[in-house]
Amino acid sequence: MDDAHEEGWYTDPFARHDARWMSAGTPTKLVRDGDVESYEDPPDEDPSVTPSPIAEEQASDGGDLLRADGAESGTLHDRLQDAAQFGSTWGSHVALPNMHEDE
Repeated sequence: MDDAHEEGWYTDPFARHDARWMSAGTPTKLVRDGDVESYEDPPDEDPSVTPSPIAEEQASDGGDLLRADGAESGTLHDRLQDAAQFGSTWGSHVALPNMHEDE
């Protein structure tokens, strides 16, 4: 590989998988076929094709993100009920500074 800065998903230079992760211009064992990622060590042979970068699809409007205060997360009451399972021990591992100067 010529460019030592290649990083990310590229077409598999060995033509065995849809894509192969490149790190510092070197093919790694992380491969992808469709949406399935797996591992296969690069073969001990020269690449048979020139790898091309694969553009990752990204949501530009944030539509793929969930907000903690969104409707999907339930009401505040529901979230407090879920948190209640921790009982009085929740946060007890945190040491608070002594705020009384006279002690």
